[in-house]
Amino acid sequence: MRKNIIIILAVVFALILGRMIITNISKSSSAKQRSMMGTPSVTVDTVKSEPVRREFEAPARVMAKYRVEVLARIDGYLTKSYFKEGDYVKAGQLLFEIEPQQYSNAAGQAKGNLDNARAQQEYYNKQLARYKQLVDNDFVARADYDNVLAQHDAYRAQVQSMENAYRDAQRNLGYTKVKAPVDGRVGIIYVTVGNYVSMNSGALTTINSSNPMYVTFPIESKDYAELNRIDGSANVKREVEFTFSSGQKYNYKGIQDFYDNQIDESTGTITLRATFPNPDDVLLQGDFGKIKIYSNKKDNMPIVPQSATMENQEGLYVYIMDEKNQPKLSYIKTMGQVGTNWVVYEGVKTGDRIITTGMQKVIPGSPVKIVETVVQNQSNQPKKANIFKRIFNKIKRILGGNK
Repeated sequence: MRKNIIIILAVVFALILGRMIITNISKSSSAKQRSMMGTPSVTVDTVKSEPVRREFEAPARVMAKYRVEVLARIDGYLTKSYFKEGDYVKAGQLLFEIEPQQYSNAAGQAKGNLDNARAQQEYYNKQLARYKQLVDNDFVARADYDNVLAQHDAYRAQVQSMENAYRDAQRNLGYTKVKAPVDGRVGIIYVTVGNYVSMNSGALTTINSSNPMYVTFPIESKDYAELNRIDGSANVKREVEFTFSSGQKYNYKGIQDFYDNQIDESTGTITLRATFPNPDDVLLQGDFGKIKIYSNKKDNMPIVPQSATMENQEGLYVYIMDEKNQPKLSYIKTMGQVGTNWVVYEGVKTGDRIITTGMQKVIPGSPVKIVETVVQNQSNQPKKANIFKRIFNKIKRILGGNK
């Protein structure tokens, strides 16, 4: 009887002791869990680099290679037009006619004057030859010979003057037919048939060449310096892509083949130019868009996993671990991607340590727990929850053995 009482007391004591142990373990586990819940677990990786072709964006404007104003070079009434607005014309193609009659008459008169002067010159050529023989034989006075020589020289000069007048009359007659100076597309007709035109009337129409087309764009001087550093020279041709203001990408690529000889002091930019093929006449003079210009050679650039980035209204950002192992928010600027990684040109650098998983609960400047993986190992949590059950079973075995 006494032995059973002792055993019962021992069981009660063991139960009380077990309860105390379980309570303490539970409190410790709860505190640890609360601590773990307050400090987010994250993984951290070092930013690596990869060789990529650099690209730079800039606003751009389309320009015709040739933009020519068609002008009247003589005075007169516009009598004919030989094209329609928007037509494609070839260099030398007839566009307008300015009343030719008066200029044709002037050219005819100039030709008659020239013929008359040449006839007189021919006459005095022969007279001079005769008088030279006569004066050599003393058949005529020297003064008569000198008079014929003077007449000969005067008509020779007159012939030269008449030739110039005739050429000038022919030139003016040619100006009555206004021709296209270059290949291209004709724009709006500013002066219609029937109007009086002169050299001061302004443009009759304009012609813009259409293939190829120029695209000019300003890039910041520091970006231009970067391009030259990567490629090793400024005198290289680079690939350029054009995107319309609507967001549509142009089908053909261009080549940057010109750069200005100065930096714009007011904007800190330098103007570059690319030449684009335009077989479908899609690029039009004066259109706006943006370009991407690519370096010829590759440059080592930081890459960041896309899964390690988050986004808000200000843009993409990552968390960088500082020297105190605390997270710091940093906005990044990207220039494309390689696989599942962003290529970054601003915001992080190679060698920075960034949080790659568990970013959602991170608060900048607050401590984080760095682990190998975000998924916590449940096997490391305390296994004391069943202590009471084990103690009770052990006591049952003891009591059972004493029966």
